[in-house]
Amino acid sequence: MLRTSEIHIRDPFVLVHGGKYYLYGSRGDETWGHCTGLDVYVGTDLENWEGPINCFTPPEGFWSDFNFWAPEVHFVNGKFRMFVSFKSETRHRGTQILVSDTPTGNFVPMTDYPVTPADWECLDGTLYTDPEGKHSIVFCREWTQVGNGEICAMPLSDDLTAPAGEPCVLFRAGDTGWSRSVTGKPRDLVTDGPFLYTAGSGRLMMLWSGYSENGYAVAAAYSADGGLYGGWTHDPNLICDRNGGHGMLFRTLSGELMFVMHSPNTVGAERPLFVRAADTGDSVILLDR
Repeated sequence: MLRTSEIHIRDPFVLVHGGKYYLYGSRGDETWGHCTGLDVYVGTDLENWEGPINCFTPPEGFWSDFNFWAPEVHFVNGKFRMFVSFKSETRHRGTQILVSDTPTGNFVPMTDYPVTPADWECLDGTLYTDPEGKHSIVFCREWTQVGNGEICAMPLSDDLTAPAGEPCVLFRAGDTGWSRSVTGKPRDLVTDGPFLYTAGSGRLMMLWSGYSENGYAVAAAYSADGGLYGGWTHDPNLICDRNGGHGMLFRTLSGELMFVMHSPNTVGAERPLFVRAADTGDSVILLDR
């Protein structure tokens, strides 16, 4: 068993299923280079974990062998679907969707290549399913390609294997008023880790990460019309304004709202950080940070 403080991952994501927590993330020691697979940790108390359990090993001939980033798993149509970003020397970074019969894998690719546009540098894709059951992928178009990083969305087919419409930009990092350059150069504005959450009042909000004047941070944006594609406004008050990011929300086994991100944002030191949260009806606040 491992304690949470012993798990070295970035970009944590928790699936709650069958009375257990399944913790996924980018392998800390492989994040920035060659990758051999992905892991999951299984627990019941958010402190003690079985694992790492290998849940994805690239099949022979797989197109990517580095930067296996930000795996997250959703239960859709009776299967577990993993959204994860990959890159290679011959293809742009993109989010691909994998499938498994169990949350511990082995996950296998549903298609040969990412579902995101092949000529874009894309990462951190997440799933949004609207009240009518229509699926979209929400993802980042990376600042390394466009300068002013973007959060984009694209409709998906019912079986999640193909686009069902054109991608569109929901907003850019520079729209927020608080985003700062990651390099000190103009327009090098990061967008990372979108995650959709519907607050108690029915208000659709998005958590996402970028760089504030204090460093890596988690922000909130709000749908202008209640839907994914109708415009977004930005909260000037950050969810977390420094030294942690790529956050998401989930309900514990006892029904409590919980936030998790990696912290600190220091290479080699990253760990999952769990923080109790509260739904105010229109937004979310952290209780313990």
